[in-house]
Amino acid sequence: MSVVKIVAISRLPLMRFCRRIFHRKRFATLLLLSFSLAIVVHRSRFVRFSTELTDRRRDEFKQKEELKDWEDHGLVSRDAQRSGPGEHGQPYHLPDELKNSELKERLYKKNGFSALVSEFLALNRSVKDVRHRLCLGQLYRAKLPRVAVIIPFHNEHLSVLLRTVYSIINRSPPELLQEIILADDFSDQVILKAQLDEYVKSHWPGLVKIARATKREGLIRTRLLGAKQSSSEVLVFLDSHSECNYNWLPPLLDPIAQDYRTVVCPFVDVIDYENFEYRIQDHGARGSWDWEFYYKRLPLLPEDLKHPSKPFRSPVMAGGYFAISAKWFWQLGGYDEGLDIWGGEQYELSFKVWQCGGQLVDAPCSHVGHIYRKFSPISNPGVGDYVGRNYKRVAEVWMDEYKEYLYMRRPHYRTLNPGDLTKQHQLRKSLNCKSFKWYMENIAFDQPKKYPAIEPGNLIEGNIRNLVSGLCLDAHFKAEMERVGLAPCVKGNIRKRNEQHFQYTAKKEIKPKGRSVCLDVPESKFQAPVILYGCHGMQGNQLWKYDRQNNHIVHAVTKMCLDANASQNSVFMSPCNQSLASQAWIFGKLRPS
Repeated sequence: MSVVKIVAISRLPLMRFCRRIFHRKRFATLLLLSFSLAIVVHRSRFVRFSTELTDRRRDEFKQKEELKDWEDHGLVSRDAQRSGPGEHGQPYHLPDELKNSELKERLYKKNGFSALVSEFLALNRSVKDVRHRLCLGQLYRAKLPRVAVIIPFHNEHLSVLLRTVYSIINRSPPELLQEIILADDFSDQVILKAQLDEYVKSHWPGLVKIARATKREGLIRTRLLGAKQSSSEVLVFLDSHSECNYNWLPPLLDPIAQDYRTVVCPFVDVIDYENFEYRIQDHGARGSWDWEFYYKRLPLLPEDLKHPSKPFRSPVMAGGYFAISAKWFWQLGGYDEGLDIWGGEQYELSFKVWQCGGQLVDAPCSHVGHIYRKFSPISNPGVGDYVGRNYKRVAEVWMDEYKEYLYMRRPHYRTLNPGDLTKQHQLRKSLNCKSFKWYMENIAFDQPKKYPAIEPGNLIEGNIRNLVSGLCLDAHFKAEMERVGLAPCVKGNIRKRNEQHFQYTAKKEIKPKGRSVCLDVPESKFQAPVILYGCHGMQGNQLWKYDRQNNHIVHAVTKMCLDANASQNSVFMSPCNQSLASQAWIFGKLRPS
């Protein structure tokens, strides 16, 4: 008997039963099909649920198995017992006989920081652990990629350079550190030649390598020189005057292990240029820029503040410190080799990371200290406006119609020759990168609030005249970190000596007209100095209020008033006092309301 007949016979009793009850063949058939389908769906859902549950448990188990505490607890304990000059990142002050010595001044001028202090500190000194408490005991993937740490340098002070290397080696898990590449940008100091070679060979054979340029290349191409020498899975770029903090490396690598197109930046702390004190800079902010391409910062988002130990997304990097998969770096074309010396490379890399399918994050549990020099000791290379050309290359390739906002502020960029951009345009096309409009709307979405492309008008503009002395506030075209003072009032800027035209912006900043520096009060103390510092748009030390009734200029954070000493042509902050005529100022002309 055929299978078909057997099936047909087996169905007869059931069908007769259905006809007997419902008297309609079609309805009975539909009922049977619905019943059968319900059984199949239920069975399918059960199987799928069981499979998902098993997979979830397997993934949870797998994740637990793969996590690891990378902290070197033994090192932390040993460092806690250390004592000596500068240990635990404490400031070191030179002996009295050396404070004003010719040697100190010569080294200071040569380096832009007090290099003589460095000679009194151990090359492997301990630093202050400034990490957030939630970073302590944090677990990361047990399987992390190995790295090459690339350190470009030019005539770096030797003990500072060696301390950078020691901090990397001592505070990195050895199984993650494949190589350190010192990329020499044609240094001419004798001590950085044979003596450095010998030190490296005797102390770190096979681990530390030196790649030397045959001519001055500048920071950007020197980084590329080091990167091309590496065979490591991940490239980590650091400056040559740094000190890595405890367990700094795993937090940089964990996001890359999850997605190789993630670029990760550490928190950059401050090593004081005068006494080498190691201190935290702040508790994080997102990288940004203004429309003159000065690096700025955006506040953390509410979601980021809820998780102070987790990486957060950032529109741009500061530039000197980051980790990137070698695969992703070269897919992005590395740095644009048409960029000269330095300037703009952080924007170029940040824009293409985001626009071409990657992401950029800051890792709060990774800390690296950096010496912010008081001034740059490197002379102008004499190749024209290379920074302007760099900025134009970045703008023309990546910023689309938004480049016009840059040119509005820097009209001469329009006439600069950026060089051949064919390769860069082809790269953007081949990677199918998104528009800059997409970037502004999805990544730097709050940029216009802090740094609008079209600036609102200033609230007040003109000179700031002290009533009791008749003298005017004068910035004297000084550089960042320098104090402003008083001078006889003048009209205009006379022979570039007097800079008395100030703007009170819509952000309540006070800045010399035409410059991107603001009046800043870095300390909360009596007679605190008033200095020039890059306008960051985040208020804080740069937030001022003009009290028209009392003619007081009030610093919002310290609640103190701008005061003056006419005999010394100096200005400073002191507690507000209506009886002090020295605190009364007339500020320019008010904008019509």
